[in-house]
Amino acid sequence: MIKPELLAPAGSFEKAKTAFKYGADTVYMGTSKLSLRSRVSVDDDELIKTIKYAHNINKKVYAALNIYARDNMYNEIEEQVTKLKEANVDALIISDGGIVELVKNIAPEIPIHISTQANVTSYHTSNFWKKNGATRIILARELCKDEIKKIKENTDMEIEIFVHGAICYSYSGRCHLSDFLAGRCGNLGDCAQSCRWAYNMYIEEKNNPGNLMPVHEDVNGTYILSSKDLCLIKELPEIIDMGIDSLKIEGRLKTEYYLATVISAYRNAIDDYIKNPSAYDYSKYLKELEKTKTRGLTTFYFNDKNNRDFQEYEGKQYNPDYEFGGKVICNNEKNIYTIEIRNRLQLGDTLEVLIPNKLEPEVFKIEKMWDIETKKEIEFVNPGREGQKVILEIPYKLEEGIVLRRKKTK
Repeated sequence: MIKPELLAPAGSFEKAKTAFKYGADTVYMGTSKLSLRSRVSVDDDELIKTIKYAHNINKKVYAALNIYARDNMYNEIEEQVTKLKEANVDALIISDGGIVELVKNIAPEIPIHISTQANVTSYHTSNFWKKNGATRIILARELCKDEIKKIKENTDMEIEIFVHGAICYSYSGRCHLSDFLAGRCGNLGDCAQSCRWAYNMYIEEKNNPGNLMPVHEDVNGTYILSSKDLCLIKELPEIIDMGIDSLKIEGRLKTEYYLATVISAYRNAIDDYIKNPSAYDYSKYLKELEKTKTRGLTTFYFNDKNNRDFQEYEGKQYNPDYEFGGKVICNNEKNIYTIEIRNRLQLGDTLEVLIPNKLEPEVFKIEKMWDIETKKEIEFVNPGREGQKVILEIPYKLEEGIVLRRKKTK
């Protein structure tokens, strides 16, 4: 049995460090303007810094150049590829055949991974890309397991699939809705997520023009285009048994808290299944994943091409039970830590400590807390500004970068 790569998103250097800490083998990052997450502020220096950091700990970084480029972009693309070549990036994620051709000409030593944005749905297309220089295919998310298996059996390329994260309501991201409604092109990395908006919808009877009858789902509107999030934790054994090379988590815009939770769950699930397949119990990993979900979870088409249970009717973007508490910045003395807070904390709050290489978190209640500047004891703290810190007493030995989860009070 071959252990697949666990591939995680990283929207910054700090997020990449979190991803590696919680078990990712590799991270993928965008460039500042040439990937499908152009609103993620990763400049060249930060990307190169991440590559160096990853290589020092025997990890990898893939860079996304997966826009569909206009002709006036190619000079910038060539400059970007040259910088990534010098930085020894581990692979480039590409959708556009023109960019593939450019990379082959100026940096043939960099492995090319064909993005899910290219909508590869057959081994015929996989083999086409192999002939044109690609080493890995990131399959379209709309495939079922039988189709994935057939592709894997009929190509000797590496196969990567998404196992967790947001689903685009268009075909693997090839959507023009955002550009049409908001002037922000999803295929150039600036999607406004128009499918997540609440819409007011009306029906007009053709013989009675002007008499508009509203269509309601709930008080917030009609989330007719919003989908649940993909979650294949239950199907992980089948995926590993297929021999899939890389399991991908979506979410370069997600927080370090989300990354720590999701990566840890899949890291432990993969390792546990490899170690003892007969004892695999998906429910304990799902329990952790549900603590960070902000929408419903679905297997999409993986098990059933006729599945329709993937629309998110509520359109919610929050978790009612848990939220990001903070991150350990440093250990001041025994059991006394400086924490960068992300939500309000107060005495008596229950916090869960997410421990790398351990599925179940450690739990404690806040009993003592000090103001970072005055060092006086306080009862609560609000994150009034980015990077605000507080001093906490935590009854565990923790290292820098450990993430804390706050259990919300009812």
